[in-house]
Amino acid sequence: MLLLWAGNGFSTHPTSKDHVGEPRRLIVFTRVRIVTCSFAPRAGPWGRCMGSDCGPGGSQSRAVWCAHVDGWTTLHTNCDQGQRPSNQRNCFRVCDWHKDLYDWKLGAWNVCVPVSARTLWASRPFTCSGGEEGIQTREVGCMLKADASPAEDAICEYFEPKPRLEQACLIPCPQDCVLSEYSPWTSCSKTCGTGLRNRVRSVLVPPLFGGAVCLNLTEFQSCKPGPCAGPEGMHSLRVGPWTPCALPQTRTARQVKRRKGKGQGLRERAGVKDPETRELIQKKRTRNRLNRQESPFWDIQVGYQTRDVTCIHRNGSTVARNLCTLRDLPLTVQSCVLPKDCRVTDWAEWGPCSKTCVDPVSPVGRRARSRQVLQFPVGEGAECASLEDSQSCEPQGEGVPPCSTYTWRSTEWSDCRVDSLLGQQDRRRGNLTGLCGGGLQTREVYCVQANAELLKYLDDLREKDKASRPVENKLCEGSIPDRSQLCQISCPIDCEVSPWGAWGPCTFENCDDQAGKKGFKLRKRGITNEPTGGPGNCPHLVEAVPCDEPGCYDWRLVGLDECVPGDGKPCGPGAQLARVQCVNGNGEEVDGGLCASSPAPEPVPCEVPCSRDCVLSDWTPWSTCSQTCSSKTVEGKQLRTRSVLAYNAGEGGALCPNSSSLQEVRNCNEHACTVYHWQTGPWGPCTEDPSASTLNTSVGVRAGGGQGPCSTGMQTRKVICVRVNVGQVPPKKCPDGPRPSTVRPCELPCKKDCIVTPFSDWTSCPVTCDRKQSRKRLIIQLPSNGGQDCPELLEEETDCEAPKVCPGFRWKTHKWRKCQLVPWFLRQGRPGAQETCGPGLQTRAVSCRQLDGTQADIGECLKFAKAMAAITQRCQLPCQDDCQLTNWSKFSSCTADCVGVRTRKRALIGRSKKKDKCKNTQMYPLSETQYCPCDKYNAQPVGNWSDCILPEGGRVESLLGMKVQGDIKECGQGYRYQAMVCYDQDNRLVETSRCNSHGYIEEACIIPCPSDCKLSEWSNWSRCSKSCGSGVKVRSKWLREKPYNGGRPCPKLDHINQVYEVVPCQSNCNQYVWVAEPWSVWKVSNVDLKENCGEGVQTRKVRCMLNTVDGPSESVEDYLCDPEEMPLGARESRLPCPEDCVLNDWGPWSRCSLPCTRTNSRAREAYPLRSPSVGRECPDTTDKEPCGLNLNCFNYFYNVTDWSTCQLSANAVCGGGIKTRMLDCVRSDGKSVNIKFCEELNLEKKWQMNVSCVVECPVNCQMSEWSPWSDCSQTCGLDGKMWRRRAVVRASQGDGRPCPPQTEQWRPCPVRPCYRWQYSDWSECRVESVVCGHGTRYRNLSCFVSDGSGSGSGSGSGSGSSVDEELCGGLELVIDGDKQINLKEACTLPCPGECYLMEWSDWSSCVSICVKGAGVDFGSVRVRSRAVLAQEPENLQLCPDQAWESQPCTGGECYEYKWISGGRQNSSRSSVWCQRSDGLNVTGERLIALIMGKTHIHPIHSLPSMYCSSNQNEGFTEVLSPTGQLDQCAPIPVLEIPTAGDKKGDVKTSRAINPTLPTTIQPGRTGRTWYLQPYGPDGKLKMWVYVDEFNSPYLSLSSFMKPKTIKKPKRPQRQRQQNNRLKPLTLAYDGDTDM
Repeated sequence: MLLLWAGNGFSTHPTSKDHVGEPRRLIVFTRVRIVTCSFAPRAGPWGRCMGSDCGPGGSQSRAVWCAHVDGWTTLHTNCDQGQRPSNQRNCFRVCDWHKDLYDWKLGAWNVCVPVSARTLWASRPFTCSGGEEGIQTREVGCMLKADASPAEDAICEYFEPKPRLEQACLIPCPQDCVLSEYSPWTSCSKTCGTGLRNRVRSVLVPPLFGGAVCLNLTEFQSCKPGPCAGPEGMHSLRVGPWTPCALPQTRTARQVKRRKGKGQGLRERAGVKDPETRELIQKKRTRNRLNRQESPFWDIQVGYQTRDVTCIHRNGSTVARNLCTLRDLPLTVQSCVLPKDCRVTDWAEWGPCSKTCVDPVSPVGRRARSRQVLQFPVGEGAECASLEDSQSCEPQGEGVPPCSTYTWRSTEWSDCRVDSLLGQQDRRRGNLTGLCGGGLQTREVYCVQANAELLKYLDDLREKDKASRPVENKLCEGSIPDRSQLCQISCPIDCEVSPWGAWGPCTFENCDDQAGKKGFKLRKRGITNEPTGGPGNCPHLVEAVPCDEPGCYDWRLVGLDECVPGDGKPCGPGAQLARVQCVNGNGEEVDGGLCASSPAPEPVPCEVPCSRDCVLSDWTPWSTCSQTCSSKTVEGKQLRTRSVLAYNAGEGGALCPNSSSLQEVRNCNEHACTVYHWQTGPWGPCTEDPSASTLNTSVGVRAGGGQGPCSTGMQTRKVICVRVNVGQVPPKKCPDGPRPSTVRPCELPCKKDCIVTPFSDWTSCPVTCDRKQSRKRLIIQLPSNGGQDCPELLEEETDCEAPKVCPGFRWKTHKWRKCQLVPWFLRQGRPGAQETCGPGLQTRAVSCRQLDGTQADIGECLKFAKAMAAITQRCQLPCQDDCQLTNWSKFSSCTADCVGVRTRKRALIGRSKKKDKCKNTQMYPLSETQYCPCDKYNAQPVGNWSDCILPEGGRVESLLGMKVQGDIKECGQGYRYQAMVCYDQDNRLVETSRCNSHGYIEEACIIPCPSDCKLSEWSNWSRCSKSCGSGVKVRSKWLREKPYNGGRPCPKLDHINQVYEVVPCQSNCNQYVWVAEPWSVWKVSNVDLKENCGEGVQTRKVRCMLNTVDGPSESVEDYLCDPEEMPLGARESRLPCPEDCVLNDWGPWSRCSLPCTRTNSRAREAYPLRSPSVGRECPDTTDKEPCGLNLNCFNYFYNVTDWSTCQLSANAVCGGGIKTRMLDCVRSDGKSVNIKFCEELNLEKKWQMNVSCVVECPVNCQMSEWSPWSDCSQTCGLDGKMWRRRAVVRASQGDGRPCPPQTEQWRPCPVRPCYRWQYSDWSECRVESVVCGHGTRYRNLSCFVSDGSGSGSGSGSGSGSSVDEELCGGLELVIDGDKQINLKEACTLPCPGECYLMEWSDWSSCVSICVKGAGVDFGSVRVRSRAVLAQEPENLQLCPDQAWESQPCTGGECYEYKWISGGRQNSSRSSVWCQRSDGLNVTGERLIALIMGKTHIHPIHSLPSMYCSSNQNEGFTEVLSPTGQLDQCAPIPVLEIPTAGDKKGDVKTSRAINPTLPTTIQPGRTGRTWYLQPYGPDGKLKMWVYVDEFNSPYLSLSSFMKPKTIKKPKRPQRQRQQNNRLKPLTLAYDGDTDM
């Protein structure tokens, strides 16, 4: 039986990968052992690490149990106790703070491995298309950050999951080598006999990622110009390379001896000289020593070097020198500088870290170290390595302060200004005071250091005194706070008052003091719209007129009772008792006892007509007074009337009065027209109240910047008594009661002092010599309310401390030393050598100086000076046989520029004058002539005109330096510029100052100013469309001028170019009333002259009149009154006869009760004025009619109108306004009626009638200031431009002026010639006076000028024109980025018959290694190559290997390849070749695979044949065309030749062995065997040239063989291999060439 120790598999504590609350089942088989009892221990997973402390001191446990192999659990005793796993172990208890100590360490990704390689059973062939999928892995582990030591993964897993260990990758497909077409054939290497000619090609794309190697780059072809007339030259004198420079072994000892001898002799001779001579000699030696400036940085030792001169046979073997034609042998020994490598000191200690503070955003700084030069390189010694080094660093140590952070601050907002929003039309209106509504306010934004003390920016005045000093704005990051914002100036509300009320009674000024008899009549009006600032800003509300007999209380007649005849008679004279009230001067009812002093009104006499008397109607009410006051010429009158209702009956009845008695007139408003009122002046400023307590008057400082009141003050105003239409009168003329107050309390605002920032730090001094530095401070709070004024000085400028000289360093060269020859004992015995003359070497010292000439450290010149001058040069000590000449004289002067020639001369000196060879003026010219210099210049414009640019200084700035909208000059006259270019007489570019030009043509231009849309003024408001209730009124503007040049746009206009404003209006329904005059006398139609009664008609005039508080005042058009309400102008009725009952006119109808139904009725009443005689009755005194809806009974309801447009104050442009709507009372028939009908019904008003609104402000677009002009886009040339830019600070809003489209401007830079150092072409390889060997080639360094356009300097030359080197004197000596200037280099001139490597080809174009259309790119590459050239067929075995090299590049093109077919020139056969997608023809044997892998265009069977088929053309080989394609199949002859190393001349058949050597393994030259069968079908030996397929050495074989060595051709056995065919060498057949 098998039992296991086991754990329960459940972890009570979830690990980092467990889901909390879910048990995790994990069976871990730690050990399995077969025992006889079949039981074994098992263990569960480790639980959570527990412990009291964080770190390694924790412990974790797991469950262990004994289990059977079938899984069931048994007793522990059944398992082997020796095999029981431990159930407890130490662990690392992770705490949260460990997160800062541990982190995942991520290893680098390994090489990408194909997925197929990881699959054991993957055996199917893989076709690469774009790339093969792969997988790459890396190592990931937990580490301790401090020392990168490994830690348990569980620690890092506690905080974040383990990063992935593998990822997908892409393996590029193999890229085969791609070659260019062949070049044309070279000329024959020989002029007679049999030679070779060559053609070559270059590498376009190197083999990459295991692609096919490059084919041979060279093809050889035999040539035979003709038979040689005589024997060919078989030997050539060959010069070998110079040996390394070395010192003679005996040099030191010999110099010591020489110095001892010289010193002793000098000392002996010195004793002879007198003291003065010795002193002069000593001074000269000292001067010479100082001038030589022996520097410790150069240890120059002059040595010697030698070279061999040998005689070479054409087959490459060395023969005796006497076989070569001896001429003047070249120099075989020369002086040289012993090469010494640069030596430097050890690195100095690391400098301080540039980051000296803690910065969580950018914690890393840089630190640097340097080293010094001990020994500069001499000769060919190694150059100095870098002298400076830097690395990233973090500030170390405790107490590192936090880094300065920077934040934006701002000044306080300026006052709100409405004029900033006005358009051009508004600005021209002149008076802009009193503007209100929406406006614009600005502020300045600046950057400050937000250190620990100033992180919090409080608005409290005391904190603002600690304002931070401004720093450069570029230090602040993030968006710049707004510099402007919309604001609101509250519009003042005008006071609106009601019409004047009626004059009151004559009352005492003070009823408590009735001593005098002076009294006043008053009339009043009320405030209907409370103004801004309270009622004190309203006009006077009370007017008074003096009156006599004043009283404080009086009786007011309320009505008259019914007329009661006297003596109890039924008719006749009687009296009417008056119903009265006791009222005070204000018309208010008071207790009747107060009127006791005034007599009560007497009963009014009246008469009740008897049955035969005339009946008159009651008097009408008195009309309104015709005047408000009376004067000598004008009196106020009132009128009342009555009419005849029934005439008297004959005798006995009271007669009717005449018509004049039917009306009465009385005087009214008899007071004089002397009206007085109190007039108030404006309130004065709020000042301290001297009577207030000191606590109140102390000025405190309020939090919040002093915006609230600080104390209570006092305001006063002037109050005077004014007589209307006269002016000021004494105060006693006006009543004291309504006199306004002259003093009122007020809140004193706090004083605000001007607050400025501290001065900023001084700006750094510029590098230029004319240097100034400045500093500035900003106003952040302007003074107000009497606060301290701002300082006048806000910016300071001072001169920098001028250095004695501007910094600069230069190299100083010292005198050349004596020319040093190779020691004579080394030259002795060499042909032509002489002891005291010949070529040598001389040296000089170089030191570092400041510009003022003082000594400087050599390191300064290494950093700041130009290239160091040469310290060695070749020299020549003339021999006696040499020709010696004087130095050239100066050129003769020219009579005028551009006229004639100038010459310079030199002469032979000494014995040279007598030597014939020295008199050869071609070898040693004694004069030189050149044309006189010609300085003619012409200027001409170049390039386009710049933008039109306004002159600087056209800005208007506010007090704070802020731009106010519209203040920047954006239009007007500016200037545009065109660059000028100056050429000399040779059409070379020169400085424009030569043409007396400052570099520009300047031309005035105009930037048109924007013109805003212009509208007319508002028309007057139309009359309200309704005379009762709510209507609309309209006003309009019309277009006067459209906007142009970016002016403010017009509002939306209608089809006739008008814009309207429609607002609701309310008309008082009682504004116009019908007024009916009394009825006329009856006109009886059936006149009973006796009775004077019967049917008749009465008429009256009805007029529409304007209603006022005093009653109807003037007649108006009838249409203004409601026609439905118009009283009748005529009525028919019956004139009562005598003794008939006479009733007065009907009273008004009673109101129908609501709701209106037919069951309700309304009534009107009349009462009898004359009782009827006996037997007659009065008609009904009550008249009723049913109530009918919309006939005589109406329901009423409120109706609310639509909202009006947003209405602004008259002085506002935009901002906050009010939208209103009106409330109408509408009758059930739809007619608007007086609002009182709805108010009497107490209907609910649930609507808000006013609501605030905002009219968008017309904010013009605000642009930033133009940036400074940028640096020129080019340092020289014709096309340089300078740019300046601006940005939109605030986009336009509403109808504001839109942003101008131009956000950048350019102007040309002054044209400067482009000077550059440029190499000339390399000279031919020069080998002194011999045919071949190791020589030197040279090139010159010249200064060139061009215009920077790539097309030369005006003349069309691509490289520019050569000029004096002085013009390049200010340039660093760098050519194409290379500071190593190389003017000579070793070269090899091949000997006749030698096979050699050509020069490097040009770099190919940059090619992308990609898959067209698949989006896969593996980088770009370019390549160059060296091909082999051969001259002798016999020397082909000695040819060097071809070579190529590649380098990465950027911007490569992704190409495709395709087959092209067509006719060949000079051939009737068609040709097939491969062409790249850019049109370039390419070659290479592996192109089929390339095309199939890249383009997928051609199926394999459609490709042209590249091989000769073994079935159809057995025994034939391929002959390729110049494009590398199959041209024809030629028979394969077999040639057996001896190998190069075969001394016995054994015949061997050449076969290709291992033709696929990789490019990194270059085969040697010995023991090569080649597959070569140059035998034609005609039995003649042909000249074949083969080139192997791969990058092995290129071979071209030809041989002169005896006929007996030729064997019969055999059929070659072709071997076919996958992806690699064993082929004969590439063959070029030139036809029949007899051997």
